[in-house]
Amino acid sequence: MLRSIYRKLLAVRSRFMREWRSRRTMRCVASCKSRPNVNAKCSFTRTTHLGHNTNFNGVQIVGGGKVVIGDNFHSGTEVRMITQNHRYDDGDSIPYDSKEYLLLDIHIGDNVWIGDRVILLGGITIGEGSIIQAGSVVVSDIPRCSIAGGHPAKVFKMRDVDHYEKLKSAGKFA
Repeated sequence: MLRSIYRKLLAVRSRFMREWRSRRTMRCVASCKSRPNVNAKCSFTRTTHLGHNTNFNGVQIVGGGKVVIGDNFHSGTEVRMITQNHRYDDGDSIPYDSKEYLLLDIHIGDNVWIGDRVILLGGITIGEGSIIQAGSVVVSDIPRCSIAGGHPAKVFKMRDVDHYEKLKSAGKFA
């Protein structure tokens, strides 16, 4: 009896926390097309723009660069997006400039899935329908409908574009 009550209380708390995280995210970001699904602790910047049906399971966005996330986005846990870096080529000191940062944007297309513990560095675009393998470090652009992974992330397979387009036109989104 007590176990079932405890389970019900945990379920209520879990729903409450998801709702609270979603509302908090909507207040923190620059724009949001619809309420995001935030299942775990996340941090966003004021320069983040979210599309429809975005799903986060532990994302941390840091830096002053802009992050644009498309519709139907899914993330794994412990995903980190870094949009700021030190100037090192023409700075005023070594190893890097102590006064000025490089702000680099990240653009993520529609229907992208990013696995657990992925790091995205600024100045990249991930194309529509792409999948990023868990544990990858993305340092350059990933083309549309590709599957990439590694350190640095490289495309190792392409999705079946005809099947992808068929599901997309039928509105079959997770």
